[in-house]
Formats: sequence, C-alpha cells, structure tokens
Amino acid sequence: MIVYGCCIALQCGYVFFFFIRFFFIRPVVTVPRSAAMPPVSVIICARNEAMQLSRNLPAVLEQRYVNGAGKPNYEVVVVNDGSVDDTGDVLAGMTGRYPHLRVVNIAEGTERDLPGKKFALRAGVRRALNSWILMTDADCCPVTPEWIPRMVSPLAAGKEIVTGYAPYLSGSSFLNAFIRWETMHTMLQYSGYALAGIPYMAVGRNFACTRDVLDKAMQHPLWSVVPSGDDDLLMRIAANKGNTAIVAGPETYMYSPAKYTWREWLKQKQRHMSTGKYYKPAVQLLLGGYALSHTATWLLFGILIFSGYVWIAAGMMIFRCLLYWLLWLRVSQKLRERRLAVFFPFFDFGWMIYNFVLAPYILWKNKRQWT
Repeated sequence: MIVYGCCIALQCGYVFFFFIRFFFIRPVVTVPRSAAMPPVSVIICARNEAMQLSRNLPAVLEQRYVNGAGKPNYEVVVVNDGSVDDTGDVLAGMTGRYPHLRVVNIAEGTERDLPGKKFALRAGVRRALNSWILMTDADCCPVTPEWIPRMVSPLAAGKEIVTGYAPYLSGSSFLNAFIRWETMHTMLQYSGYALAGIPYMAVGRNFACTRDVLDKAMQHPLWSVVPSGDDDLLMRIAANKGNTAIVAGPETYMYSPAKYTWREWLKQKQRHMSTGKYYKPAVQLLLGGYALSHTATWLLFGILIFSGYVWIAAGMMIFRCLLYWLLWLRVSQKLRERRLAVFFPFFDFGWMIYNFVLAPYILWKNKRQWT
C-alpha cells in the first residue's frame, strides 16, 4: 500500500510540476513581416514519395513568406533519396511552376557514410542557401499558409530551436484514435519538460533551427548512431533552457496520415524510440519514473482491490484518474482533438501495455533503416 501511495503521489507530481506548464505555451500572436526576416530553407527528405509529394508539396510551396518584391522569401529543398517510383518526375514537373523549389537527387545504390535519413538530410543541408532551417516530411501538409512565418517567429526573437506540433489526420478506427492520443500525450510531455528547462525531444515533421545548431549536431559523434532520430539527437546535443521554444498554435500544425495497421505503427514507433537510450541521464530518469509509476499504479491497484485496502486504493485511483483525464481533456481541447475524450480510460490503461511492448527498443535495440 505504501508503494502504491508513492506511485500515485509521483504521478500527481508530474502533472503539477511538468504537464501543467503546457498551458503556459506563449501563442505566436504577432508575426514580423516576412520581408524584414531572414530567408528560410525548408528541407524535405523523400524516398518513393511521389503520391505524397503531389498531394502535399504545393501547400509548402505556397506559403505567405515573401520578400519586399513579393517573391517567396524561402526555398524548398527536396532530397530525392534513391527513389524508384515517380518521385523524380513529380519534382521535375513542379520545378517549372515553383522557381523556389530545388531538388537534390541521390542515385540509388550511392555509397553512404551515414545511416538512413541522416545521409539525405546532410545532402539537403549542404545545398541549402539560408541560415534558418525548417524541416518536415513528404507526407506532411501545413494547415495554413502561415506555417513558415509562425514556425520561424521564435528564431527572430533569438531562439535557436523551435519545435511544433505534428498531429495525425483523424480516422474512424480505434488504432487511429490511440495514435492521435499518444501523439498528444507525447506533446504534453516534451513541452512540459522544455518549459521546465529540460528540453529533450522534438518532432522532425515540424521542426526549425538555425544552421549553426544543425551543423553542431551533425558534427557530434552521437549523430551517426542511428539512421533516424535527427530531431531528438539534435535536441540532445544542442538544446538548452534558453535556446528552445515550443509552439502549439493551430497555424503551426503539420498534419500527416496515421498508420493503418498495428504492425506498421509498431514498426514506426520502434524506429522513433530507438534514440531514447541516448537521452541525457536525468531525462531518462524522469521519463522512466513517469512510465514506471504509471505501470505500477495500475498493476498495484489490480492487486489491492482484492485486499482489505480496496476502498482506500479505489479512492486514490479515482483522484489520480480524474486529475489525468481532466488534464487530457483540456489539452485535447487546445490541440483540437476533442473527440478523443471518450477513449481516455482505455488509453490510460493501454499506455501500460504500450510501454511493455516498446521498452526493448528504448533500452537496447536500434532500427537500421529510416523507411
């Protein structure tokens, strides 16, 4: 019972010390005129993404970020990384319509000295002309034409790293709802930690930084340990309390389709979580404490309902659940995910299973491919 009480207390502590800070994210109310701001390089790494680029790239190329002459004050650098589909043809067709689109082609079978996406990203950075870098993926689409100015506004205020929110498109399946909740839950965690002065991760689908910070990360020995994880590793290497900003306004959202099967989603999560072992020790301790206290709370509650402490245990669990479900409700409203509320009890319990399944990939396994 004492251990159970400590787990409940720890869970509540995370809410009041970290997660509540989400509601203090400063909105980007006013954006400096793009003509007065430095030019931006948007980098997209793509492999066999012809359909996604056809659908999403025009929205990236038609952003309201222009210079004094009314011309785009940004370039979009798409790295065609050994595609064998129609990606090259799609990009060739767009270059005539969009002069600020630049294509970097990497031939299939090119010898690589960096694993996975890192090789393509470095090629894109080397061809980029500007000191402000904004990154996303081929399957992502900005909600509004204000995505670029809103995302880089903190850079104009002196920040070096900006991480945004990248939700998934709504679907009708239980898996889709869980993926969207897990994405929201992750945002709650990394934003709360960053606002507490402990930035530890970002979302590469919606991420901005200065070129100096990116160059620093790419030169670090940790950069080459896994094929993906460029966002988290950059945060591990270069992020600190003073240089990182979190944005969460709807104009900054980058939507992408969620996986359709559990197998595909688990493969994606295994790749994403393979960088967890490279977080700073203090971050690993905090994240581990949160996950372990969550798991222990549910497991010990299942044991205590068969003991003489059933009513005390139930009362403590009710308080803890109400606290978290009300927190998630407010977060879901702010992030435009109100329809998830009905699933909170299932997802709360399901997150325990999620941690059991994916723990090996956090602790020791590395995924060696980025697609």
